[in-house]
Amino acid sequence: MLRVEHLSIHFEDRGIKEEAVKDVSFTLEAGQILGIVGESGSGKTMTALTIAGLKKANAVLDSGRIWLDDTDLLSLTEKEMRKIQGNDIGMIFQEPMTALNPTMKIGRQVEEALVLHTKYRKEERRERVWKALEDVEMKHPGEICEKYPHELSGGMRQRVMIAAAVVSRPKLLIADEPTTALDVGTQEEILKLLKKLNKKYGMSILFISHNLRVVKELCSRVVVMKDGEIIESGDAGQVFEHPQMNYTKELIAAIPARVQKNRYYECITGGLQL
Repeated sequence: MLRVEHLSIHFEDRGIKEEAVKDVSFTLEAGQILGIVGESGSGKTMTALTIAGLKKANAVLDSGRIWLDDTDLLSLTEKEMRKIQGNDIGMIFQEPMTALNPTMKIGRQVEEALVLHTKYRKEERRERVWKALEDVEMKHPGEICEKYPHELSGGMRQRVMIAAAVVSRPKLLIADEPTTALDVGTQEEILKLLKKLNKKYGMSILFISHNLRVVKELCSRVVVMKDGEIIESGDAGQVFEHPQMNYTKELIAAIPARVQKNRYYECITGGLQL
């Protein structure tokens, strides 16, 4: 469903070039959850943003192709790509307070993709917005629609971001560190929610994280990146049980072993996020 082929990107600033992504290739099947893991600066987020058509102005594409089904995303004009964004591709960001418009009510923000990409009447859009909020387990969607982002908790804002990303039922959902800014209990709830949406609608999920514990729980396949390159990839079970690269072994060794059963984020000794 998604094919990234030999993607290479560099940053350019005042004549100085810095490689960000180096010959990256991977595939994502329909209905699959793929995790891309790596430390800060590994190139994982830049890869995701390029797929979504959101790479920074100083990021220069050196080579590569990105296919969404039969569409070469990198060959599209900006106008053509906007038709894909929010329709076939949904994006969840790490910090909803910077991604949500603080002056706009929640209902309008969740509705935006439907306004841009569908011909639904107002009543139909409202029904879809309410259904999306219910899908992310928000109670009283009518009341939520009339609130502003600052009136919601961090977990509720992240659920709104997910609702806005999936309201048009995209083929691909890209989640860039969606649990990092959340407390321990809310992190677990969001991951369970992503699993539920993946199963319910069959949408593929590209999950970006530096946290191997999260990826191990959520993803069926894993890509490990370091310094802009893929150094290891495969089925999650294979990578976690039989890592081939020393870097991957070090990341896995850093995963805390003392976690409660079914509470994989909480330390047995006191609910402390590790």
